[in-house]
Amino acid sequence: MLENKDKSVEDNTKELIENQEVISKEVESAVNEVENMVAENSEKEEKKEEIPMLDYASMELEELVEQLKKLIKNNPIQLIKNNADAIKNAFNIKFGKLLSQKKEEFLAEGGNSIDFQFSSPVKVEYNGLLKEYKVKRDAYYAQIENQLKDNLDKRNVLIEELKSLIENANPRTMYNEFQKIQEKWKAIGAVPRARYNDTWKIYHHHVERFYDLLHLNKDFRELDFRHNLEEKQKLIQRAESLLEIEDINVAFKELQELHRVWKEDIGPVSREFREEVWHRFSEATKKLHDRRHDYFKDLRSKHQEIIDAKLVVVEKINAFDFSKNISHKDWQRSIKEIEALRQEYFNVGKLPYNKSEVVWQKLKQATKRFNTAKNAFYKQEKSAQTDNLKKKMELVELAESLKDSEDWETTTNTMKRIQSDWKKIGHVPRKYSDEIWSRFKTACNAYFDRLNAHRDGVTQEQEAVVVTKKEFLEEFKNAGELSIEQVQEYIQKWRALGSLPRNARHLDGKFNKVVDASLAKLNLGREEIELMKFKNIVDNYLAQEDYRKLDSEQFFIRKKITETVREMQQLENNLSFISNATEDNPLVQNVRKGIGKFKEELDIWQMKLDYLKKLDY
Repeated sequence: MLENKDKSVEDNTKELIENQEVISKEVESAVNEVENMVAENSEKEEKKEEIPMLDYASMELEELVEQLKKLIKNNPIQLIKNNADAIKNAFNIKFGKLLSQKKEEFLAEGGNSIDFQFSSPVKVEYNGLLKEYKVKRDAYYAQIENQLKDNLDKRNVLIEELKSLIENANPRTMYNEFQKIQEKWKAIGAVPRARYNDTWKIYHHHVERFYDLLHLNKDFRELDFRHNLEEKQKLIQRAESLLEIEDINVAFKELQELHRVWKEDIGPVSREFREEVWHRFSEATKKLHDRRHDYFKDLRSKHQEIIDAKLVVVEKINAFDFSKNISHKDWQRSIKEIEALRQEYFNVGKLPYNKSEVVWQKLKQATKRFNTAKNAFYKQEKSAQTDNLKKKMELVELAESLKDSEDWETTTNTMKRIQSDWKKIGHVPRKYSDEIWSRFKTACNAYFDRLNAHRDGVTQEQEAVVVTKKEFLEEFKNAGELSIEQVQEYIQKWRALGSLPRNARHLDGKFNKVVDASLAKLNLGREEIELMKFKNIVDNYLAQEDYRKLDSEQFFIRKKITETVREMQQLENNLSFISNATEDNPLVQNVRKGIGKFKEELDIWQMKLDYLKKLDY
């Protein structure tokens, strides 16, 4: 029998409340929490692919502006919030530092603080982009809010249509009309979360009224009830199986989806099963809710452990002693150690924002002490490097002015002196280093090439040296196995025979090869052999006063040291990625063996460099 047509909305709501299934307060609380989350998610749009987060903190102001411009131009406005916030944070920090620097310069020039003003084209462009982003973002969310309200109005209209259908039922058309209402309901998008649950409950109440009053086609109604019962039983089984999923967050997220499907996609079941299926579904919901509650309770108990461990790291940074740092090398070592402590802080574990902020501020305060001292050092270092650049530029200009001189004796002494002075001057700013070194080396090489060409007029005496050394070289080749003392004696005799003219210096190379072969036959350590071979070559350069080759040799050795250190660091970095492997792991053994070889090579290169540094040339 149909309901009275004059029944008001208030009466319907009252009937709805009176007819709700009776469940325990604990179950009801758990179900309400889940359904409130479903309501909250109802007005959220579907997740889309996230935009990659770049390292904005390392970018300059101009690049940050360019990235913000690309984000706004190439992406939906609702997807760029996280990236836009990261850019905003990086820009404010960098521009704040620039502003502070400009103000400091303004005051240093005698300006009054109250008169200081500063802006720049990049700041103006950034402000314009930020305004554009906010306008588009606000317009988007205003549109979303209007859409949610519009969807709510549409659902309320359908509720009224359903009530009218029940109250003015036409046995021949009512079921088809009801199907149309259901299709329209499912097609309507999200509604405001504050109204989601109430709206659905009223709608569902009238759906159940419709089915209870649907006597026109009992077989069809029972078929529909049976289908809905089967679908709801599947949801119950899935909800019960969620207790077996290890990741509680994944399980709870799926539970919310099950509740949404229960409400939005599946119709009512016959009255005799309604309380039973809802009771089972609610019980499964409560069990998972309780497990999640216990999980977060346990997690909160661990938060204090994480906080305590992080504070221990903060104290290590506070106690870090950098008072003896006097060089770039000292500070680079300290920077690595501080960074390792910071990484230890992060590795301890993550905390929710409301727990992490206090300890995070303590970390920032601890590192600020170190960074202030470091920045002061490098500010002073930058000033010293500027002075060094000025000194080296004076040497460059002097070398370039002398490269065409023919006052051989005076100019040679001057060139040797300025080369020595160059080595005593410290570092210069990196962006100028290669350029001034190239100019200085070119000028010096040009002069010494001319000097060597001047000396290359081969005399009869030099021809005699060539003949004598060729004979001596053959004697050395045929000498057989020699002791270390005998090899050294051959080296001394070779030098005593005199210097070769430039066009015959290839004989020095042949002699060095015989020395290498003789040393290889001796029972000596590799380092000792390498050093003897190296001394033989270098001493020849000294005897010939070939300072360009000595400089080239030193440059080459420094380059090899840098390359060897880089290769070692790469292997050590690789080893950190397989730290869980045991020492007998073949991969670990190979990496450690490689590191050992590089260490041996590094010792030999360093030994050669130390020898060169001791020479006075």
